Amino acid sequence: MVEEEEKEMSFLDHLEELRWHLLRGLAAVVALTVWAFIRKDIVVDQVLLGPTSTDFWTYRMLCRLGEALETSGLCVDKLDFILQNRTIGGQFTSHITISLVTGLVLGFPYLFWEVWRFIRPGLLQAERKLTRGAVLFVTALFAAGVAFGYYVLAPMSINFLISYDVSEQNRIADTIDLGNYLSMLVSIVLACGVMFELPALMLVLARGGIVSARLLRQFRKHAFVVILIVAAVLTPSPDVISQLILAFPLYMLYELSILLAAGADRARRRQVLAQAYAEAEAEPGS
Repeated sequence: MVEEEEKEMSFLDHLEELRWHLLRGLAAVVALTVWAFIRKDIVVDQVLLGPTSTDFWTYRMLCRLGEALETSGLCVDKLDFILQNRTIGGQFTSHITISLVTGLVLGFPYLFWEVWRFIRPGLLQAERKLTRGAVLFVTALFAAGVAFGYYVLAPMSINFLISYDVSEQNRIADTIDLGNYLSMLVSIVLACGVMFELPALMLVLARGGIVSARLLRQFRKHAFVVILIVAAVLTPSPDVISQLILAFPLYMLYELSILLAAGADRARRRQVLAQAYAEAEAEPGS
């Protein structure tokens, strides 16, 4: 009965339904944006400005790792720079931007779930089984990418760029513009969140028959080169270490994509065989 009602829905009805799904998702983003604007003591002081302090979790873990390896090179004991604001409304504008990005990141799972609720009824029963757990999978990948960008790539990039001296004879003080710092941090975190969606994208393409595990294996070397280029572009620091830190998980995600594509290939073959068997059974005299 429900499927008949869905078939009877007109194009405008579908647009209206999509509008309400998007409005609910955007309402959650707006609510979280307002919360982030009010709780700047958490969002700004503890989260966004966290990597500017040597007490940040990543720096403490590097110091512990350095102690375990009996080397002091990994320990970050000084971040010699000052954040400054050079425009009248700069801090207020930065506060609004920070709140919007925070609302988008925190509200992404619910927004994607609302969009998925609109798409899912239009899928076939077999397609629904294949896409079971899609929301959780996409959300987990995005969260992993955001965490990686925030806890690994961003602090290591900040430490490298701040500690780099262009002159060995004269000390040049680092007074960083607040907007420049926030732009770099947000771009790293969001870029990692998007890049970590690679397995989800490849899984969708594999289930649609556009790519296969065999094709992904065939272009593995080419993908590795592309990943290195992407890592060099996304990494603000020019050192090889930071680029490899981003390139390694991206390559692991590509290998995960191959495994997921292989599973999708097997599922698609089973579906074709089952359909052919059903058609053979339905033929007269079979």
